[in-house]
Amino acid sequence: MEAQQLPQNYEKKIDSLIGTEFGNQNDPGGVFLVAKNGKPIYRKAFGKANLELAVNMTPENVFQIGSMTKQFTAVAILLLEQQGKLNVHDPVSKYIKDYPGGDKITIHHLLTHTSGIKDFTRMKSLSSIAQKEMKPEEMVSFFKNEPVDFTPGEKFDYNNSGYVVLGYIIELISGDTYENFIQKNIFDQAGMSDSYYASDRKVIHKRAYGYHKKEKGFVNKTVISFSVPFSSGSLMSTVDDMLKWQQALNQNKIVNPDESQKAFQKYKLNNNEEFTYGYGWHLKEINGVPDREHGGSVFGFKSMGVYIPKEDIYVIGFSNCDCHSPTEITRNIAKITQTSLKK
Repeated sequence: MEAQQLPQNYEKKIDSLIGTEFGNQNDPGGVFLVAKNGKPIYRKAFGKANLELAVNMTPENVFQIGSMTKQFTAVAILLLEQQGKLNVHDPVSKYIKDYPGGDKITIHHLLTHTSGIKDFTRMKSLSSIAQKEMKPEEMVSFFKNEPVDFTPGEKFDYNNSGYVVLGYIIELISGDTYENFIQKNIFDQAGMSDSYYASDRKVIHKRAYGYHKKEKGFVNKTVISFSVPFSSGSLMSTVDDMLKWQQALNQNKIVNPDESQKAFQKYKLNNNEEFTYGYGWHLKEINGVPDREHGGSVFGFKSMGVYIPKEDIYVIGFSNCDCHSPTEITRNIAKITQTSLKK
């Protein structure tokens, strides 16, 4: 599908849709990309990447992607399974010997948010460690002795702690840091040269700065130590790199089809009830067509990605203020793109 086959008003439609939320050029903004068959058909930036320096956003800006990090963690686990180093049905206790109830919680439970482990983001004591440099082991120790919310496999309840445990398991098995493992096995393989494990100290070329909105206007984002969200939310990327990621998955560059299929299928709870999450992706529908989607939210940033396999449509949206959400806009862009390309 070449760009010229798009209806003439397609770009205008998308512009005005995004403009409802991201229309003020003097506010923090965002970047949106739409691809069909791996080729961008829409790619635009809105607002400012840095308010203090009055720098305009460009499509090349680097954003924190928050919980979209979970896709990378899940695929890293599947890669270790492909290498014969683990099985998704292994109990957590096989790798973390002293994990409370770890003989009943499997890697599969962690991947699908069905473990029942206490989500550290809901713990009141989180503020006591938010700015501390935490080792993965220390992060796991922070929540592992909390009472569980339910028996493993009993229900689906979105959970950041489970993905922190997965990151720690990746380190224990690979003998490498999570950051290095993702860099070598995913970013480098997919050609994602503008993706990083987040840092506020490193000089990151084309970084978009993150903001909160207060009554009196915008303020710089609250500082957290990225070792806290760790493998549940600490990666940074660009829309172009995220398209490369989607392409790498489609072309089985990282894991083989048998493994990647595990990420994109729905699973059942103990009572046989199906839920709409695979490994690192929500599995929903757009206009009745199955999709894979996930958002992210971390201080100062929001992200959302939607992929429709049947039509090979990928839409990704980033925002550098947690006051602007790209979630519904990204889904609506996917809907418009579907109908526009059918005509």
